[in-house]
Amino acid sequence: MNLDKNVVIDDKKSIRSFVLRGGRLTELQKNAIEKYSDSYCIPFKTGLSLQSESIFNNKNPLTIEIGFGMGVTTASIAALFPEINYLGIEVFLSGVGKLLNEIHTQKLDNVRIIRFDAVEVLQEMILDNSIAGFHIFFPDPWQKKKHNKRRLVKKEFIELMQRKLVPGGYIYVVTDWTPYAEWILEEFEKVDGLVNYASNGYCDPVSWRPITKFEQKGIAENHTIYEIWIEKTIKIRK
Repeated sequence: MNLDKNVVIDDKKSIRSFVLRGGRLTELQKNAIEKYSDSYCIPFKTGLSLQSESIFNNKNPLTIEIGFGMGVTTASIAALFPEINYLGIEVFLSGVGKLLNEIHTQKLDNVRIIRFDAVEVLQEMILDNSIAGFHIFFPDPWQKKKHNKRRLVKKEFIELMQRKLVPGGYIYVVTDWTPYAEWILEEFEKVDGLVNYASNGYCDPVSWRPITKFEQKGIAENHTIYEIWIEKTIKIRK
């Protein structure tokens, strides 16, 4: 499988897409990609519907993590919940290599990877009403106002995720950038069929999500960690 192919995603849409990122790889990451990508990576293909039955040969709930970085959190959560299937989407090849190594080392049969643009994957490969949950941990906040339009978690993408969720399914977002946290809450409010049960918009820390090195660094710099948990309802607002 050629994971190093530089595929340019069509950017002429309302939701921001990205170019696949290469970067420098460690020997561990190179080795993992060479040995395990055929077993655990799924190539992007239009018209191919991804479900637990087709990927994992079982009917366990399927959760998608968008932008898993180096995959430490992904592997940790998957190890805690072997009865749940996880599909990680990431554009950085180094992160794919790191997670592949974790999958092999920890024998995580409930994790698969797609190295492609998340928007394209959801639009072309994920059925409506089929996903148990979405994880988006510390997405790029695009801090400058002129770059806000590049943010992933905005109305158009939330609507796309909402369609893919099963009733009762969830979207779990974590950020340490206050303006982005406030933006996310405002964007969620624009989408019908979702509910936020937290009184102030932010949920209590979820016990099973591990604290990453990135998060620890933010805490050391006195950043507030904002956790947002949204669920899909059956009732649509009028």
